[in-house]
Amino acid sequence: MWYEILPSFGIIFAAMCVPHYGAYVINKLALGNPYRRRLESPNQRLTYIRDRRLTGNVYNVAGLDAIPDN
Repeated sequence: MWYEILPSFGIIFAAMCVPHYGAYVINKLALGNPYRRRLESPNQRLTYIRDRRLTGNVYNVAGLDAIPDN
């Protein structure tokens, strides 16, 4: 019958969801933030380094108020 496919469908569906939600949990535990920043282009890497230098946390938005007035 058609319902015999449901266990196989459930296993495949769960196997396809595990990497997505697993990465969310691992990033939350390791970094304190569930979302990673992509560092694929040189501009994104420079922005990452700038945010880490200015605010100490790469996930905080670094606006003009984060730049010291020297």
